[in-house]
Amino acid sequence: MSNAKKIAWITGASSGIGRALALKMAHKGYHVVASARRLEALEELAAEAAALSGAITPMAVDTTLPEQVNQTVSRIETEIGSIDVAVFCAGTYEKLLAHEVTLARARPVYELNLMGTLACFEAVLPGMRARKQGRIAMVASLAGYFGLPTSAIYGASKAAIINMAEALQPELKLQGITLQIVNPGFVKTPLTAKNDFPMPFLMEVEDAADAFLEGLESDRFEITFPRRFSLILRLLQTLPYGLALWLTGKTVPKEAKTI
Repeated sequence: MSNAKKIAWITGASSGIGRALALKMAHKGYHVVASARRLEALEELAAEAAALSGAITPMAVDTTLPEQVNQTVSRIETEIGSIDVAVFCAGTYEKLLAHEVTLARARPVYELNLMGTLACFEAVLPGMRARKQGRIAMVASLAGYFGLPTSAIYGASKAAIINMAEALQPELKLQGITLQIVNPGFVKTPLTAKNDFPMPFLMEVEDAADAFLEGLESDRFEITFPRRFSLILRLLQTLPYGLALWLTGKTVPKEAKTI
């Protein structure tokens, strides 16, 4: 199937990696349905893509509201066509020290990162199963590999997505559906702009989107970037806890030691 006939749905497309990926895919001929909460930002994105070989159609949705998600998927399939590629980019990050980890702070992160991803998955799966084809990419994070200081809530939400994808992939493969997990490291986006700590191997968002799209057009289960940072964190997973936690302990913020 040529890209000109492919329909992609991207959530979290109003900024960051999702926005850059939407433009890259439209440039390659995909008809991209771009979703996020902010319709105005999506309309600006669609206008930017007007001269590209593909197209971007804005559809606002709050992925924490399953009814909205289901309505959006139904609208896409009725007005545009069957979803060939679904990319779940919508997510948030909050840096939290140990004394700040509470149910109240954790709930919105889990609702968006984990439950929002699950709501989108539930909405697109029936159509893909009926057609016996489709591609789903769930965006997690390299922070899901190992617990890192200040990322207790964010990292746990992303680790859950990784585990979920690993569990689902073998079954979906038998049904003709490709499931991929996307594990970015640090990328220059509005979310990482809030960070006040060193971010190793920080990537430009355009480079991240290129790596993302290359992975989407491959048969790899995991799409990860930057490569060097992913290898370092993979190595961390293999170390004895005593050594691994000693290493991650070096990254605990100074303010945590004075509270």
